[in-house]
Amino acid sequence: MHSIRLLSGIGDKGPACVQLTVDDRIWLLDCGFGPEAHAHFDPDWLIGAEAVFITHDHIDHIGGASHAVEAGLPIYATAQTARALPPAAKVHLLPERGQITIDGVTLTTGRNGHAMGGVWLHFELGEGFFYSGDWSEESDWFAFDAPPPAATAILDCSYHLDDVPQSKRFADLNRLLDQVPGQVLLPVPPSGRAGEMALHLVRRYGCESVMLDPECQAVLRAALNSGTVGPDAQSIAPLLDRGPMEQARFLICDTPNADGGAAWGYVRAWNESGRLGRDAHVVFTGHMTAHARGICSVPGGHFQRWNVHPPLRDQVRMLNRLGAKRFAPAFCARPEEYLVEDLDAEVFFHDRVRL
Repeated sequence: MHSIRLLSGIGDKGPACVQLTVDDRIWLLDCGFGPEAHAHFDPDWLIGAEAVFITHDHIDHIGGASHAVEAGLPIYATAQTARALPPAAKVHLLPERGQITIDGVTLTTGRNGHAMGGVWLHFELGEGFFYSGDWSEESDWFAFDAPPPAATAILDCSYHLDDVPQSKRFADLNRLLDQVPGQVLLPVPPSGRAGEMALHLVRRYGCESVMLDPECQAVLRAALNSGTVGPDAQSIAPLLDRGPMEQARFLICDTPNADGGAAWGYVRAWNESGRLGRDAHVVFTGHMTAHARGICSVPGGHFQRWNVHPPLRDQVRMLNRLGAKRFAPAFCARPEEYLVEDLDAEVFFHDRVRL
């Protein structure tokens, strides 16, 4: 019997972890931590597991990988994602776009439009099982590959029933950036929206207005060298060797919630000097932890969403494309609200579902 069960990531924006049972074998799909500081990976989720598959290197999908490494489990990930794993990891490489057979099971992968080296997973089990991890079809930076049909799906529904398209997000962000005076810090995950945000700002404000911290420079240099990003990506090449950052109006820095890295350094320095809210501002664009929400509660802190997950229209389109008969709306706080949506697919939550 083949079955799936969401161990975590259903009913909140919590650690991603799915149990896939293939006959008598147990595989885990993702092993996240956070994004909130209290949202830990539970080592008990590894009990009985024989392998772990990781979709991408963001902390809420990979943050618990050290437990899998300590347990000596093989970890399947793309080459890019594997770079974020501890040195002792027993890595088996996945293609970013292709097929691989594992213990007689065909696994198809495709680029997820969300992160460097990020993939969705499609297992040829039953009538097909699709696990999106995080995904987006609105990026000008990352490519997205359409998956094969699947009767059962676990979908990234991080934005819940929100249906605002990226074009509206861009317009709102542009309006905010045009209004705030002085410098603007944009905290980002380097392997996530750093590149597409740099591309957007360069197009609108010019290269001389934008700078990247060293962490973002290193990741985006690797992205350009890989040849896996969009055709306009080379327009940010001048940013990869620019400095010092203090000379730019827009500073793109790690970490996404400004709780570490260069982003936290700037927030702390601007607050202590009295600049925050006067001629220095922080604009968060993704999921905010308590730390980021605290910064947003004082003058100079702002939030304006940048779509890196699918709006409702793309969620529905994905279900129709897959021909899904059942799906779990993952990574959102109120998955039960999908029960009243006019969808062709049945909704499931924590139940073990046979494939």
